[in-house]
Amino acid sequence: MEKKTGIVGLTGSFREAVADLSEGSKVVFTGSAAVCTPFIELLSYSIRDKGFEMVFIPNADASKARKIKKQKNIGMSVVDEVVDPENPAVVVVMGGLAMPKFGCPAEDVTAMIKEISDEDPMIIGVCFMGIFKRSGWDEKIPFKTIIDTSMETQVKNL
Repeated sequence: MEKKTGIVGLTGSFREAVADLSEGSKVVFTGSAAVCTPFIELLSYSIRDKGFEMVFIPNADASKARKIKKQKNIGMSVVDEVVDPENPAVVVVMGGLAMPKFGCPAEDVTAMIKEISDEDPMIIGVCFMGIFKRSGWDEKIPFKTIIDTSMETQVKNL
């Protein structure tokens, strides 16, 4: 296990996890609507120069797949453009889906992956504060890599 810190630790680890994909590969992110979306946009920004086709599937519902693309003067954004999520090289499962308040059962995620994949894509988990382990998803989903980030907040009232 390798430890890295900060936002660059998160984005750099993700970039390394997809480094062997060829240009034009499809990267599908699935996560909780609203909760995971900003993190997906951040991760997609870290690989914006790789020539990947990027897709967001909210709440593991493939019928709601939307395109992720670069927006001038904004960055990477999930846009309201329907896109085909089928045959991804990678499925990135966000930890928000494993949270009781925002997520769904792990079986919904594995069913969605089977629905959109002819072959077995690489599955990368990205979570915070050990949610995949705490929820048992690390045993239920065949992750190749889990990127688990811890956060610490300090507030100074001045």
